[in-house]
Amino acid sequence: MKLSEYLLMKPELSLIVVFLLLIFYDLFASEKAKKHYFPVACGLFLVHTIVCFFFCVPDSATAFGGMYITGPAQITIKHVLNIGLFLIFLQANTWLSRPDTIFKRGEFFMLTILTLLGMYLMVSSGNFLLFFIGLEMASLPVAALVAFDKYRHHSAEAGAKYIFNAVFSSAVMIFGISFIYGACGTLYFAELGANMLYDPLLIMGMIFFMCGLFFKIALVPFHLWAADVYEGSPTNVTLYLSTISKGAAAFALMAILYKVFPVLSNVWVDVISIIIMLTILVGNLFALRQKNMKRFLAFSSISQAGYIMLSVFSGTSLGMSATIYFIFVYVFSNLAAFGVITAIENKTGKVNMDDYNGLYYTNPKLALAMMIAMFSLGGIPPTAGFFSKFFVFIAAMDQGHTFLVFFALINTVISLFYYLLVVKAMFIKKNNSPIECVKTDGYLKASLVLSMIGIGLVGLVSCIYEYFASVSFGI
Repeated sequence: MKLSEYLLMKPELSLIVVFLLLIFYDLFASEKAKKHYFPVACGLFLVHTIVCFFFCVPDSATAFGGMYITGPAQITIKHVLNIGLFLIFLQANTWLSRPDTIFKRGEFFMLTILTLLGMYLMVSSGNFLLFFIGLEMASLPVAALVAFDKYRHHSAEAGAKYIFNAVFSSAVMIFGISFIYGACGTLYFAELGANMLYDPLLIMGMIFFMCGLFFKIALVPFHLWAADVYEGSPTNVTLYLSTISKGAAAFALMAILYKVFPVLSNVWVDVISIIIMLTILVGNLFALRQKNMKRFLAFSSISQAGYIMLSVFSGTSLGMSATIYFIFVYVFSNLAAFGVITAIENKTGKVNMDDYNGLYYTNPKLALAMMIAMFSLGGIPPTAGFFSKFFVFIAAMDQGHTFLVFFALINTVISLFYYLLVVKAMFIKKNNSPIECVKTDGYLKASLVLSMIGIGLVGLVSCIYEYFASVSFGI
């Protein structure tokens, strides 16, 4: 191993430095200094995000014999994950200032940064072993985050459900990886893609591996954990699961499908087509029935996962740029929606859709932010969500998936109905006891403002998509 190989891992090394600095600050800072832990943690992570953007050169290279891969696409998706997590941190201040969580602020930041480090390794893996290590590093701390409010609501129950499902899915995945190794004698993506033959054992290994990864993305029929876990988790953790975790897993799946299993495309194309249709349809139908806002957005995120897979399914540079762009837009849209939910839940504890009746008359700014978020998630122009779905459909049509695109378009109309139910509740329905005026802290306001700017500008400023397209030639 050479030092130059470690220097290729600049994002990972920078994140480890932030992690260590936060540990030392939490351990050795005085009680007076610890009162500033939150701005220090956010500031350090912001510095990491800026350093990655300006100093991580997006050149294609490999390290450690091909186990670690970096390139324009990998660096770009890491930028997207950094921006999303920074905004999530901004939304967590009020929650982490509660008497029962203030002493656990350090644990929240450290666990979350560890999961992000695992996602970095997933995204840059060139070997199934490193991919699995990254996946577990991203999954196990999440179980602790889900159960963070163990004495409130159903957080402990959600944590137990998540860890049991995560363990089962990891066992299925490692079982599939063992089949792949038994059939090919290697775990390196490049060697597998070059030497893979049509083999029943290999097909079985691929199916088991994909089933394990489908759990992370919450694709039907591996989605049953999502609603209960999202509802029971702290809202900021729910947001993390529905955006950052899902985006990293979708990108990794796309890379593996077209690096490792192109020979078996005639097998997985039909399977994934069916899963995409079921995911979009089931997510939409169940979202229609939800009254709890967190469960509502849980099934919405399941449906959105189907749209992400529609671009993943394309397997071209156009499909990759659409995937990264969709994830980027989805991060801003979900952040805005959950930001409003966070503000109201922290102040009143209310999370039901009926509680939002008449919200515009007492909290017009929050109502407008939620409306724009719903429009973006539903794909209504001129929000960025419209353009993200447009590019996804173009990428799928380019590969001849006409029926899938038609099916997705029909379901987009269904999704508009339930997204507009939230808008109707806030602006049209009356409420004898509406939610009182909610005052948000500066950090949450900044997150909401940045999310609104993202929803408004990411779709209209064409150079943003052009940048994603320029870095998406090859995975």
